[in-house]
Amino acid sequence: MSPHAVGPRPVEVALLASVFVVAACGLVYELAAGALASYLLGDSVLQFSTVIGAYLFAMGIGSWLSRFFERQLTAHFLRIELMVALAGGSLPAILFVAHAWVPGSFRFVLYAMVLLVGMLVGLEIPLVMRILKRNVALKDLVSQVLTFDYLGALAVSVAFPLLLVPKLGLVRTGLLFGLLNSAVALWALWLFRHELRRFAAHAWACGVVLALLGVGMVAADHITTWAEDRLYQDKAIIAQSSPYQRIVVTHSPGEGQLGYRLFLNGNLQFAQRDEYRYHEALVHPAMAAFSATGASPKKVAVLGGGDGMAVREVLKYSGVESVTLVELDPAMTTLFTQTPELAALNSESLRSPKVKVINTDAFTWLQGTDEVFDVVVVDFPDPTNFSVGKLFTNAFYALLDKHLAASGYAVVQTTSPLIARKSFWTVVTTIESVGLTATPYHAHVPSFGEWGFVLASRRPWRMPTALPAGLRFLNVPSLPLLFDFPQDMGRVPTEVNRLSNQVLVTTYEEEWGRVAK
Repeated sequence: MSPHAVGPRPVEVALLASVFVVAACGLVYELAAGALASYLLGDSVLQFSTVIGAYLFAMGIGSWLSRFFERQLTAHFLRIELMVALAGGSLPAILFVAHAWVPGSFRFVLYAMVLLVGMLVGLEIPLVMRILKRNVALKDLVSQVLTFDYLGALAVSVAFPLLLVPKLGLVRTGLLFGLLNSAVALWALWLFRHELRRFAAHAWACGVVLALLGVGMVAADHITTWAEDRLYQDKAIIAQSSPYQRIVVTHSPGEGQLGYRLFLNGNLQFAQRDEYRYHEALVHPAMAAFSATGASPKKVAVLGGGDGMAVREVLKYSGVESVTLVELDPAMTTLFTQTPELAALNSESLRSPKVKVINTDAFTWLQGTDEVFDVVVVDFPDPTNFSVGKLFTNAFYALLDKHLAASGYAVVQTTSPLIARKSFWTVVTTIESVGLTATPYHAHVPSFGEWGFVLASRRPWRMPTALPAGLRFLNVPSLPLLFDFPQDMGRVPTEVNRLSNQVLVTTYEEEWGRVAK
């Protein structure tokens, strides 16, 4: 090093550190908006794509507008930091409240907030670079600013799904990073105290923003609970975010009420009042048909269904020796094992010594195991996005075929054949495309309406002659009615759902979207 080389000044170090924080905060607001949009509107690919596109567009506008700031750059930077802190920090809370209070205007509020925050974030980095340009050569300036910018983005992109959302939730995460933006403003207030005009006014503004965000942090649980209670109509007794989804359980006690209800990313998964109709229809046509061959199903796999309800029905067959439950989200299996009220709903089936719980992706698990099963129950959520849609493709069903015993049956929950008729028959066509025999059927579940299922096997399905004792919905005489499709649910021409096209996700969104309107 040259004896005349001068190290970076404290102001430069402080500003570069602020670039790291600013980049981290900006990405958090972007991810929070995308996550909330996908939770509340579905189709995560579409929501993240449009939110990120709008955010980057707004950042470009902000960068272009920065050219009009010519004097008092440090004062402008400080004020913009406070505006970013307030708008970005409160973004998740505002979106939650908007969806609960004015659901019809949610998209407008979403993109208005995304454009506002994106434009303010777009102003930040150009102003920092112009402040630093006083003492740093251009080539060093650009490399240093971009390095800290990208490092901040990297840190948040890892922490957001793995640490921030699961531990703090979206509302608190937004407010925390709003406080960090405020801290940068406070830092700038101190660093440039000799340059700032109206120092007292700026200090007062910093104090007000910090106080508002602090109050928001204290009230975060109340905001989320109020919004979710209003959204779900019943009291939310459990509301948590995992790295994979938003899990909400509501409770409406009393005779004739819905009881406990489970929502994943805002979509109803079951209602205690009538879940037995869904789970009996899902499990018993396959399990009882295998028993009709003269042998009892011994090895059973349940893919999805982390609530344990399908496992409960499987264990009604005394000959079952092992049940492998493959559920992606450990938060689900933990909730329905360790929460007494929820474990009671599945008759504590997940504690049975016959049950082995594996928390991993079902597609990946099938690729890596050599096990063969007599019955496989596939109880995934509906294909609202491409990550779930892959579990309804011909590639997945080909894998499923490899793990099915020669006389075995698989059963797949397959959305509503009445509301999403084309989606339902797309699944049937896709199962048939891998050489399996598809036997579709449906049942009425009041919470969902008419709901569909498909049996998959290497030989034609045979009507069972007996069912387990104690069922509340199914019996042998009524079983054939499930396999009769009226004209408005009859088969229509459909494509095969492949990993390369995922036509099912698009079709599903179109059909259910018409209902939402």
